[in-house]
Amino acid sequence: MDTVTKLEQFLSNLESSKTPNEIQTLVESLRDTYGVTNAVYHAVNLDGAPYAALTYTPEWMDHYQEKKYVQVDPVVRGALQHFHPMDWKRLDWSGKGSRAFLGEATDAGIGNQGLSIPIRGPNGQFALFTVNHQCNDNEWGKFTAEAKRDMMLISHYIHQQVVKIVLPDGPREYTQLSPRETDSLKFLAVGLSRGQIAEKMHISEHTLRVYIDSARHKLGALNVVHAVATAYSRGLITF
Repeated sequence: MDTVTKLEQFLSNLESSKTPNEIQTLVESLRDTYGVTNAVYHAVNLDGAPYAALTYTPEWMDHYQEKKYVQVDPVVRGALQHFHPMDWKRLDWSGKGSRAFLGEATDAGIGNQGLSIPIRGPNGQFALFTVNHQCNDNEWGKFTAEAKRDMMLISHYIHQQVVKIVLPDGPREYTQLSPRETDSLKFLAVGLSRGQIAEKMHISEHTLRVYIDSARHKLGALNVVHAVATAYSRGLITF
C-alpha cells in the first residue's frame, strides 16, 4: 500500500469512528500499517480528564507511572515548550534520570527512535501524538522523510475526532473560508511549495502568505499544518 493510500484509508476509517474503542483499534492499525513499533495518542484536560489510545504494554505504563518518569521524560518536557514535531534524537537526554529512563524504555521495547507532535486546543487542551521505532538512524531518516507529513496531519485528525467523541456537545459554529483561502490550504495539503502555489494561483508569495495567515486565524489554528488538518476535518478542503 503506497503512502497516499495509507493516509486516505486511515482518515476514512477515522472519520467513521464513534467510540474510544474504535480509536484504540485505529491507533493499533496505524502502528501496523506504517510499520512502526508503537503509536501513541495521549490527551490531557479533555472534559477535565485524560484520554489515551496507545500500543504500549500495560506493564510499561504501570512502570512509567510508578517511577514517575514523567518528571524526567525529555519528550514531555519538550512537548510543553514547543509547538513543532520533535525528533527524539534532537532532545536533551544528557541528564542521569533521562538516560536511565531511555535505557529502561528501550529494554521494554519502546524503540530507540521517535517522533512526537504536540497538539494544543482551546480551554487548555493538550495532547501528544507519538510514533516510535526500533531501527538505525538511516532507516529512521528514510521513514521520517516519507511519513512525517502523514504523521503531522494524522495527529491533528485523531485529536479532532477524539474531541468529537468525548465532547459531542461542544461548539460547532465554524467560520467559512474564502475561495482563495480554501485553495491556498488545499494546495499546501497536497505538498506544493509556496512558490508553486503562488504561480498556480497567479498571485505573489506575499499575497499567498496573507491568504494562509487569514485562513489560519479564522480556523483558530496554531500553525499551517493545524490549519490544513482543521479545514480537512470540517470538509472545507479535500485531497
